[in-house]
Formats: sequence, structure tokens, C-alpha cells
Amino acid sequence: MRHPVFRAVVAGVFAVLAEISISQEAQTGAQEGAQQQVTYQNMTPEQRAAATRAFLGLGPEPDKAAAARGAPLFERACAFCHGSQARGATGASLITSDMVLGDDHGEHLAPFLKKGLPEKGMPAFATMSDDELKDIAEFVHMQVEDVANRGTYHVLNILVGNRALGQDFVAARCMSCHTARTFAHIGSKFRSPEQLQRGWIWPMRPVSSGDNSLADTADVKTPDGGVISGRVTQVSDFRITVVDRAGKANVIDRKPGVEVRIKDPLAAHQEMIMTLTNDDMHNVTAYLDTLK
Repeated sequence: MRHPVFRAVVAGVFAVLAEISISQEAQTGAQEGAQQQVTYQNMTPEQRAAATRAFLGLGPEPDKAAAARGAPLFERACAFCHGSQARGATGASLITSDMVLGDDHGEHLAPFLKKGLPEKGMPAFATMSDDELKDIAEFVHMQVEDVANRGTYHVLNILVGNRALGQDFVAARCMSCHTARTFAHIGSKFRSPEQLQRGWIWPMRPVSSGDNSLADTADVKTPDGGVISGRVTQVSDFRITVVDRAGKANVIDRKPGVEVRIKDPLAAHQEMIMTLTNDDMHNVTAYLDTLK
């Protein structure tokens, strides 16, 4: 049975936790066996898929051959309502269906499909054989696997850009804010090219290290003419909270006469993303990867 916690995975909630936990478990096992350290990153795709499936409670691996047989059956009998990938059309998505997640290899789905649910618009497929219905069930399970199991994802080589053009892009678009020190050894600060690419396009804002260099800041002019400046910790249409240099949190209502000017260190990155082309992205990543 596929564990219901999987639904959160569809939204990506457990992806990072799964990776950390699986890596820790793999490392522990490797240490106990005095073998080479195994992490989530250096597992084979098959190992990653199996480890992620077990951690997330996705149930047994779908039968690929049966799913392939079930694909045309699903397309003919079910896709008009549930979509060609079971993600919903005029009818509901089956990816998070209780009926689907409570089934392993058609033991529950096949009898259900045979009888249908006519009172709710679900037709019966009484003329289909049990084997055909089980093949349809495996096809649906394969769609769940494709959506939920990030361990099956295979990242292709992204170091395909022109390094020289990437260096030109950095010189023209980045050096007005950054210095050469920013990019020194940047290629060795990320564990993979795809993380390097994600990092330079949209740097992560530190949340627990005490580094506020990428935090939003604001200058708030109050009705009496005073100005409160500092790091923004909360902002809405109605109020803003600013932590000043002394560490005091100032909660200010955004009433008439209050002027707020927010400065986002990543504003330039946000503007860049709007015009960044695939070639630019590949070229810069290829160049930055050489700066070890």
C-alpha cells in the first residue's frame, strides 16, 4: 500500500528531507560495512529510485511491462475523463486518489473498475478482463511514480555552453554589482553543475547563519519626519516590521504619511531572469564551472 504521506511529495515538500535522510542512512550502512561512503548523489539512478520509494512510502515498484500494456487501454477507456497521464481533465486527477494509493498491483483497482461507480458518473468496465484492468492499474501507478519519485529523475549534462561567451556575459551584466572576489573558486563551492547554475541565477538567502547580506532592507519615513532603517522581517499592505542596527524590531503601520522604500539585493537577479536566454544560462554556467 502506498503511504498517504506521498501527497505532500507531489508538492515537493519532502524532496530535500528525503535526500538528506537517505544520504544519512546510506552513509551509516557504508560505515558499518567498512565500505566506500555512499551518498544520495553518488547512487545509481536505480538505487536513488529505490531509496526514495522506500523513504516516501510509495509502495512497490510498478510493473513497467504491465504499465506499457495498460497505456493504450487507459487512453481508450479513461483518458477522455482523467487525462492521458491520469492528471485530470473533465474528471479528477488520479495521482493523489485514495483508491489508487491504497492499491499495489490492481488487487483493489481491478474489482473497482469492473463494477464502476455509475451513480457518480464512473462507468463499469465489465467487458474487460481482470488482466487488462490490472494493466490499467499498473499504468496509473507508473504515472504516480513519475510524479512522486524524484529519485528517478536523471539530470543531463548542462555544461554545453560557450565559456568565452559566458565570461563576456559576466563582465557585461554582473560586474556592476559584484567583484572578481565574488566569482573566485565559485565552481568548487557547489556539488554539481546544476546547483551552480541555480546558485548564480537565484542565490539562496541564508536563513540561519546570521548572514543578512541578501536580506531585504527598508527605509521607513514616519509622519513626524523620522526615518527607521533596517532589515525587513515582515511586510504587508498594512504594516512592516524592520529590525534596526540595535536589534530592535520596529512594527510600523502603513498609514497615511508613512513612506516605505524597500531594497532587495536580488532585484537585479529578478530583472535578469526576465530576459535570460537558454544560451546565456548555459554559457555562464560553463564558464563559472571552470573557476575552481
